[in-house]
Amino acid sequence: MNSEPIPLSKALASFDALWSPRIVTRVNDYDVRIAKVEGEHIWHVHDDTDEFFLVIDGELRISLREPDGERTVLLPQGAVFTVPRGTEHKPYAPSGAAILMFEPTGTPTVGDRHDEIPDHVDATTGHVLQT
Repeated sequence: MNSEPIPLSKALASFDALWSPRIVTRVNDYDVRIAKVEGEHIWHVHDDTDEFFLVIDGELRISLREPDGERTVLLPQGAVFTVPRGTEHKPYAPSGAAILMFEPTGTPTVGDRHDEIPDHVDATTGHVLQT
């Protein structure tokens, strides 16, 4: 990993792929990932880990299927939200967004259980950032 500060604006400008996170750095056994997102991801579940989101730019929505029913949380720029482990969820950004995620290294973007993966969603554990 890089031993110099990484401007997130420069990191985000280094790629165009949507729903294809880049690993900016690592903290202990966790990846700090950034991604550009637009449209819908897929319904999926991370059985053994929470998933942290920070909206850097734009607006992200996350639909959740919880014991009391389905709901959607709205995350404007600067907002954070953690999806609890075992919660089925689907992120989407109708107008596009840039997000930062914090999750254990090796966590797949499509979770442990998921709907069919469409072509626009990258099923990955993150790509190393090339700046």
